[in-house]
Amino acid sequence: MSQIPTVFTLGNGLRVMVRQADTLVSYIGVSINAGSRDEDESCHGLAHFVEHTIFKGTDRRRSFQISDRMESVGGDLNAYTSKEDTMVYTGAPAGYEERAMDLLADLISSSRFPKDEIDRERGVVIEEIKSYLDAPSETVFDRFEDLAYAGCGLAHNILGTPESVERLTGEDCRRFLDRFYTPGNMVVYCSSALRPEKILRLAEKYFSTLHYPLSRHVRTSPPAMEHFDLTEDFGTHQANTIVGARIMGKKDPRRFAMYLLNNYLGGAGMNSRLNRELREKRGYVYAVDSFTSMMSDIGLMQIYFGSDPSKVDKCRKIIAEELDRLAQSPLSKTVFEKMKRQYCGQLIVASDRTENRMMSMAKSLLCYGEVKDIAHTAERIRAVTAEEVREVAEMLVPQNCSTLTLI
Repeated sequence: MSQIPTVFTLGNGLRVMVRQADTLVSYIGVSINAGSRDEDESCHGLAHFVEHTIFKGTDRRRSFQISDRMESVGGDLNAYTSKEDTMVYTGAPAGYEERAMDLLADLISSSRFPKDEIDRERGVVIEEIKSYLDAPSETVFDRFEDLAYAGCGLAHNILGTPESVERLTGEDCRRFLDRFYTPGNMVVYCSSALRPEKILRLAEKYFSTLHYPLSRHVRTSPPAMEHFDLTEDFGTHQANTIVGARIMGKKDPRRFAMYLLNNYLGGAGMNSRLNRELREKRGYVYAVDSFTSMMSDIGLMQIYFGSDPSKVDKCRKIIAEELDRLAQSPLSKTVFEKMKRQYCGQLIVASDRTENRMMSMAKSLLCYGEVKDIAHTAERIRAVTAEEVREVAEMLVPQNCSTLTLI
């Protein structure tokens, strides 16, 4: 069976992405082009709060009926929020596709946000915020983004603050749903053994009644980044440090070269350059990783390491030398071909996780207007040249990077 999904568009503009697969498990979800970046300044944390409270009651179901609907047949129901998107999804044994479609459509269209449930969940979210504040290895990323994106909606924490969450109401949640959970702003996806035409009929049955106007929200890009080099007292024994810089957004063709560079420096493998230099060779750090977080228009690359405070300057010096070296001259052919082979192999391994793959393709459809699967990404990765990697490395030379350390 084809690995490429079929895309249908309902009369109300909702896109439905279906992949037929010989599987005992069906994965169905809704990808929404809305996240914490789209909140009003007075409602920080609203997108995430909606994700929590959308399960607390609809016109047809109470909260316990919602949670029981998929779990009673061995499935699950979940959601997550990021800076620019939200995902509501379920996985269940094959044969329960209609049950899943019915439930997801009910959540999207008819959530009521009852006050008693809202008040109870508010406490849960505030405890979640506190748990992150107690984890400096998490907080350092939020704090770095606050500084790097100062002046736009990307700057604040996805969870909000205890004070902002206390102010949120059911009416705020309903307005956010009506504004962003609209047909033209969403993709419904399904991986199932059923024929695509059958899934389309189910989508039409349960989602075609959505007739909200198309959301054309405008996202304000952040102003030029003001560089910083800060150390903040967090009362811990370990230093948590990020070295990072602004990079391109996820629509920029240079992103494939940046993917390669990031994976080489501090990606998932223990053979990453910085893991070898800082941990394996010198024992300076317990963990060192690099990350790219690309938004629709802008992005960040961040190198994180956790070390004894006495080792921070030594680690920073080595990272600066590595970044400068990569910007000065292209990598050798042998090293570069190994980089590409490793990255493409990781794509294949990741693609074996059907649920994650479907989510990725749904977000691709929302962002690019077409499905760009791992075959497309691998093809673009193989086409990257060593010189293109060197050029994007210039974005990360020490003078372009900022640093934040929490101790």
